[in-house]
Amino acid sequence: MDHPIAVITGATSGLGRITALDLVGRGYRVGVVARSRAKADALVGELKAVADDAPVDVFDADLGLLSHARRVGEEIAAYYPRVDVLINNAGLHAFSQRMTTEGFAEMTAVNYLGPFVLTQALTSKLLTSAPSRIVNVASEASQQAGTIAPAEDLRHVAPYTRRESMPLYGRTKLMTIMWTQELARRLDPAKTTVNCCDPGFNATGLGRDLPGSKVLQGILNTLRIGDPRRGAGIIVRLATDPAFARTSGGYFSVRDAKPLECPEPGRDPRVQKELWDETVALLAARAAG
Repeated sequence: MDHPIAVITGATSGLGRITALDLVGRGYRVGVVARSRAKADALVGELKAVADDAPVDVFDADLGLLSHARRVGEEIAAYYPRVDVLINNAGLHAFSQRMTTEGFAEMTAVNYLGPFVLTQALTSKLLTSAPSRIVNVASEASQQAGTIAPAEDLRHVAPYTRRESMPLYGRTKLMTIMWTQELARRLDPAKTTVNCCDPGFNATGLGRDLPGSKVLQGILNTLRIGDPRRGAGIIVRLATDPAFARTSGGYFSVRDAKPLECPEPGRDPRVQKELWDETVALLAARAAG
């Protein structure tokens, strides 16, 4: 495999789709992790239209299921001789509580636990592929989290209203930033860097549960509000730009890649380590049955 290899989640629509198209145009071999084979096949067709010989691989998994995340990570690690970039882009804003078959809140599983498990499964491959990069897609919604109590928040499964969903969504994105910065402290930046970004408001990120979202998205697209190409741009920069080759643990804005601070209350490294430890303990307990 002569092409650099990028693995991306959430690539069948929105920011992920544009990111995949950009990476293929830059000569990357793209590994797409997708829940829907039909949508993945449609994306492959688009990627082939960009570059007729575009090397694309599809890996089937529902990243809301941790068993799928672990299994597909192991499959990817076994399939590729190296992985140069991992982009954790898949995300969900659920406007009411939904549980996975494994007993987790779906929004927490898709936005945080699934990417954590997938990255764990690929870390050894990324380190042996040095220099490599991990890019996690966070959100400015992290500023709406309000509080963070790792042990309780990871296990939060109580019902909630649409209004109450925003701080809960923001908390999953705050966890993403906290995890990124703790992981950066645990990895040698000369081998593997890990950064995250705020891709800004994007018309494709309205949440698949929001009533009338397709109509609203059409209006915003017509008015050129929330252009997802800007959001995809910061993802691609963190994944490919030589300027970020040795930068690790950063949180960057869609606005000219301006460095951002992790929002409170997740900024303290001690709280970030607490989140890491609670996550590892939760996953270990689940694995033990």
